[in-house]
Amino acid sequence: MIYTIELKPRAIKDLRRIPREQGTRIANALEDLADGLRGDAKRLTNFTPEYRLRVGDYRVLFEIEDNSRLVVYRVRHRREAYRT
Repeated sequence: MIYTIELKPRAIKDLRRIPREQGTRIANALEDLADGLRGDAKRLTNFTPEYRLRVGDYRVLFEIEDNSRLVVYRVRHRREAYRT
């Protein structure tokens, strides 16, 4: 299934703070993910948003809405990704 990717304003702000090389890797991983949840995507338990994508030391936190959209909420370093 092919998904459309929607970035929330907070995710865009997070991406601007990440080094350019890492941002490129994350963008490529999101493109692969949109082609059918390929990559290191995992469903999280007892956490919102429901999924995470691991890209090196960074985590992309996202949800799938309407079975057609990937909504990216945050892009954080792994040590900060799951803190509330």
